[in-house]
Amino acid sequence: MLRRGILCSRRTFYLNEAIRRFMSSESEHLQDRKYIPRRSLMYVPGNDERKLKKIPQLVASGADCICLDCEDGVAVNKKEEARDTIRSILENQSIDFGSSECTVRINSVGSGLAKTDMEAILSGPHLPSSVHLPKVETPDHIEWFAGELNSVLAGHPEQKIGLIMFIETAEGLLNIKDILKSAHELSDDSFFVPEAIVFGSDDFAADIGATRTKESTELFYARQAVVTAAKAFKLQAIDLVYIDYKDLDGLERQSLEGAQFGFTGKQVIHPGQIAVVQKAFTPPQARIEWASQLIKEFEDHQEAGAGAFVFRGQMIDMPTVKQAQNVLQLSSKDS
Repeated sequence: MLRRGILCSRRTFYLNEAIRRFMSSESEHLQDRKYIPRRSLMYVPGNDERKLKKIPQLVASGADCICLDCEDGVAVNKKEEARDTIRSILENQSIDFGSSECTVRINSVGSGLAKTDMEAILSGPHLPSSVHLPKVETPDHIEWFAGELNSVLAGHPEQKIGLIMFIETAEGLLNIKDILKSAHELSDDSFFVPEAIVFGSDDFAADIGATRTKESTELFYARQAVVTAAKAFKLQAIDLVYIDYKDLDGLERQSLEGAQFGFTGKQVIHPGQIAVVQKAFTPPQARIEWASQLIKEFEDHQEAGAGAFVFRGQMIDMPTVKQAQNVLQLSSKDS
């Protein structure tokens, strides 16, 4: 009995210490930037006036993140038009993005077009909330981006912009740990904050010679690897596109699967997909209530100097606290 009591006391001590360290590091991390949910990520080609005019409808549909695209959604001979149009939209604030995040996807470092994109789009008086950097394959790509961003924004940055990195090739996936480590290290002295990883499924499948299927079993390993790396660096993980935009049942199944894997959002290519995806990545009300009460009791116990505690019959450990915080983050935009 004495030995059991000693072991129990040790567990409580170590748990209390883990909680104290966790809350200290977490509070420092959260002070760096405000969490922006990206449950649905919708692309709009920067040169397509017809689709650009529909952005208010996307906002009304509840899209968390709207991406003005210079890359895959734009033909090579329309790149200049796309970047000029996006620059004009930002400079003149001609589109109301409401509660949706306004972001921009530039071309990849390897394309030779990224420098021109950044100089044209990011040198104006108004910046996008975040920049999407596609086809990141090595830490060198992040280093190049950081240097170029520092050069472009040297004159006037009041705050850092978010960086959303795309993993779309076998090389990128193999180097993902080094890529994310480089992003975090470089962000200390750069004008960006790494915020999310997007899995570019179709480019990845083409790169490895896989045949795309609705079930996406050929991408199971890559999706899990992206989620794992993202969470290791406290980043959002945004899942693959569901190409058959008319198949809403299939979209719902894949969205729920992605949420179960640990993804925090999903790319969408059609306005009709937004509501399904938003719902799939939004915790149900009962889960939100559970998380809110758990965090409240957790904070009460911390204030009283007690670490370990029982909540609704369950001994609470730090992974459970983190799960509750994740739930509240995902639902924060709707509260």
